[in-house]
Amino acid sequence: MVNRTKFGFLGLFCTFLMVSCSNNLDINTNIENPATYSFARDGVSTVSFSGQSTRIGMATELIEGMLDINSTESLLLEMYTNETATGGDAVPFSNPEYNASTKSVKSKVAASQDFFSSNTAESAIIKAEIQSWVTDQVTEVFPNENVLAEVGVAGQIADGTSVRYVNAQGLEYNQAVAKSLIGALMIDQICNNYLSPAILDAGNNVTDNDSGVVDGNNSYTTMEHKWDEAYGYLFGAATDTSNPLTTLGEDAFLNKYLSRVENDSDFTGIAAEVFDAYKLGRAAIVAGYYDVRDQQAEIIREKLSEVIAIRAVYYLQQGKLALSNSDFGGAFHDLSEGFGFIYSLRFTRKSNSTEPYFTKEEVDGFMTTLTEGNGFWDINAETLDEISETIASKFSFTVAQAAE
Repeated sequence: MVNRTKFGFLGLFCTFLMVSCSNNLDINTNIENPATYSFARDGVSTVSFSGQSTRIGMATELIEGMLDINSTESLLLEMYTNETATGGDAVPFSNPEYNASTKSVKSKVAASQDFFSSNTAESAIIKAEIQSWVTDQVTEVFPNENVLAEVGVAGQIADGTSVRYVNAQGLEYNQAVAKSLIGALMIDQICNNYLSPAILDAGNNVTDNDSGVVDGNNSYTTMEHKWDEAYGYLFGAATDTSNPLTTLGEDAFLNKYLSRVENDSDFTGIAAEVFDAYKLGRAAIVAGYYDVRDQQAEIIREKLSEVIAIRAVYYLQQGKLALSNSDFGGAFHDLSEGFGFIYSLRFTRKSNSTEPYFTKEEVDGFMTTLTEGNGFWDINAETLDEISETIASKFSFTVAQAAE
């Protein structure tokens, strides 16, 4: 069993016997939380999360490509899988670094150690579901670009001065993919993979971190790097990654919606709570206090799970409001975003638990309710309220708070 606190036994021995410990053993767990996410060893930065920044960039280009009528199915699937494509789409990204990368979005979808290492069948289903929405955008929606959407017919629909493109049930596949990736990629990798003791403490990570043994020729220990990778899925696209709250909302994924929740007066302060937990957890790793590290991981899991649930309820309620005004374009756009955030609930995680807030069966039930029959064309306020209440009931916020 891993000793989760550096010098934990010695610290307790000194405390209970009330004797003085040697000055070269630091047992003070009041670790100072640094002002920024900046850590160095021998004058060299130990912070690294380039892989996470790359996947955020790849996902960004994928979502943009799903709105380009000139995109082919093979091009979009290559953006998702980053494999050698057929049909001349082997270099799908505008950023040449992404084309040269061996990383991909799909490989990290539903791929966490805690939730999917022993559940590969469900992981494969989730990967395939998201891929099918990419394909369906090309095969169902693109051919009807100039067709007015109506019940049972894919096409375009007005949303104020914007034009949305929906399937026969009113769903925007690009929104379904974008918001589902927030959970299936970002939340799952943060909450259920890189912040997991199964990853942080794997192999010799604890003894190596205690001894300052770095990972190969890198400046960081393996444990430091794993924590940084969890950080990168939230802040990896920030202009100033060491102090990202000054420009919060710079990517189209989790970072953006942490900003949206932060800007709601009912939840102001949540961004600082998450950032502080990341900084203190990383400082605790440097100091070797793994209980403190794990406490900060629980804070991050709780707050980021709340972000997903809050935005799911928000979009359902906004969709309900738009429907009451017969604004079908606006309603379908909101409900499409809500659909994706509901999908992302599968990857949230209860505090101090290995369980998600919602199982895949529960999430699938919500999605079926939203899309069965004529889908958004037939959805009613009572159904949207019922789903909203069910989601909020598992958290500490109300539907009214999230709906603002």
